[in-house]
Amino acid sequence: MELLFTIRVALRAIMRNKLRSLLTVLGVVIGVCAVITMVNIGSGAQISIEKAISGLGTNMLIVIPGSMTKGGMRTGFGTVTTLIDEDAQAIRDECPTVQLVSPVVSTAAQVVFQNQNWGTSIMGTDPEFQRIKNWSLARGEFFTMQDVKAATKVCVLGKSVAEKLFGTQNPVGQIVRVKRIPFRVIGLLTEKGQTTFGQDQDDTVVIPYTTAQKRLMGITYLSMIMASAVSNERIPDAQDQITTLLRQRHHIPKGEDDDFTVRNLADLTATFTIITGILTLLLGSIASISLVVGGIGIMNIMLVSVTERTREIGIRMSVGAKPGDILLQFLLEAVLLSLIGGGVGIVLGIGLTSIIAYFADWPTPISFVAILVSSLFAAVVGIFFGLYPARKASRMNPIEALRYE
Repeated sequence: MELLFTIRVALRAIMRNKLRSLLTVLGVVIGVCAVITMVNIGSGAQISIEKAISGLGTNMLIVIPGSMTKGGMRTGFGTVTTLIDEDAQAIRDECPTVQLVSPVVSTAAQVVFQNQNWGTSIMGTDPEFQRIKNWSLARGEFFTMQDVKAATKVCVLGKSVAEKLFGTQNPVGQIVRVKRIPFRVIGLLTEKGQTTFGQDQDDTVVIPYTTAQKRLMGITYLSMIMASAVSNERIPDAQDQITTLLRQRHHIPKGEDDDFTVRNLADLTATFTIITGILTLLLGSIASISLVVGGIGIMNIMLVSVTERTREIGIRMSVGAKPGDILLQFLLEAVLLSLIGGGVGIVLGIGLTSIIAYFADWPTPISFVAILVSSLFAAVVGIFFGLYPARKASRMNPIEALRYE
């Protein structure tokens, strides 16, 4: 009952100076709102990055040609042509943790349909490429292994290429020309959008890799090999098995560098997760400074309040109030100010997050952990910055307090 009475007195004191109380809690409101918004935006960024990376493929591994050292100078990745079709077949047959494998060759070319033309990337693959990339068809069908063996002149268009060449017209069944060679369009891929690095995945034409090798490029090697592990957990095992197998096939002695590189998207995801986590922590820490500033404002106004209510403190002490009662009263006022500011800040933070999600089309999940931490931090701010004014009030001499003008 005494605690409820003290809370009532504290609330009455807060409401007595509404404008001053409002300005006092403004710093806490801004701090809590900023913390919640920044954390939610950081979580949304992480979700977007993970979604974009997962859109690149399922449990995907990429094997690219390595580098070479010539005249003491080491060139970059892909400067040697060490990957061949037999390497891809060996990975498919001899690596138990690898589920899918697709040889890949790529080039750039102008694609022509009637009086329309568009410069795009030409990607030669096999049918397993579609499953590795988890890329469904909007229309038509994907080419088959029979098309790969026969090096048939068929193609599947990305959405961007289809829009540039055909507009709203159905491209399936039409004939396009790539380097003056006619290709029949048999399918249209669904929209993938941009990668994390801003590359348009839909700006591509997919054809059998044997067709690209023989009819467009005149090569026998591969640009890369795409593979998919049996599960996300087995990606490291698949990476090790591919590395061991290719070292054996390429007769690389122990201690010498690989002439190829095996990369996986799990490492890329982990890297971006660390980066977004650091940025979220940084933004949250900067926003937390507002809470500290708000706490200083609470301490300042409580010191003013103690001075203004010196006679009230003296009267309460003279009629039996103990120093602990005075301490609790003023401490509760500081905590209530902080919690009120925290509550308003939470509402504004959730509202601002929802507005950003709506207008920016950005996934911003509401982090209940951030709400809980912000509330607790607001309470701690109230206790920490309210303790000194409360102790000052509780240590007053009642006789001197009654004499105060």
